[in-house]
Amino acid sequence: MKILALIPARKGSKDVKDKNIIIYKKKPLIYHSIKVANKSKYINKILVSTDSKKYQSIAIKYGAEAPFLRPKKISGDLSLDYDFIYHAINKLKKINYIPDFIVLLRPTTPDRNEMLIDKAIKTFIKKFHTIDSLRSVSYFNQPVEKFYYLNKNLFLKGYFDKKFKGEYHNLPRQKFRKSLLPNGYIDIVKTDYIINNKKIIYGKKILPFITDSTRDIDSIGDLK
Repeated sequence: MKILALIPARKGSKDVKDKNIIIYKKKPLIYHSIKVANKSKYINKILVSTDSKKYQSIAIKYGAEAPFLRPKKISGDLSLDYDFIYHAINKLKKINYIPDFIVLLRPTTPDRNEMLIDKAIKTFIKKFHTIDSLRSVSYFNQPVEKFYYLNKNLFLKGYFDKKFKGEYHNLPRQKFRKSLLPNGYIDIVKTDYIINNKKIIYGKKILPFITDSTRDIDSIGDLK
């Protein structure tokens, strides 16, 4: 099968400047995703999607392909994953390369193990015809029913107030189902599904790949 590792690495970052190439364990952050993709037994093409010539050069230096730049209009804070994935697919079509599926490896989750990556890919291949996608998830220590947000008056408002009555937030967590949080370790999506379903990449049949909680670098505090 044609298995593409796609590593998104736009240059814009509000919390940490040039986050995707900031030095982590003596290497640019993006290096760690390229390294684990290169060690995989299944991945046979590694592509970095970036809007930066500097990032492009670093990606190529460490063994990835970066033959094109991502347009600015799909490289902002509010850009969707679908945008850069669909853009990459269309670019690859022009060189007659269409992967069977795409393995998403985000630079902000640098501490991966290639054996676990290959286990996820192998699991996906076995279930290929019965699922839409695979997402790595880890158990969250509290159910989502206990979550609040700040309303316009800056008071706490329960996310599920319309569904439950009373102070349901104070119920024991055992009263609710366990919650699973996508952790960025690995996501796998089908190329055909993305082409045929506008703005949708994961679908309804999402296979969970459960891992321990992972280190995710989004701020200077996370980096330290």
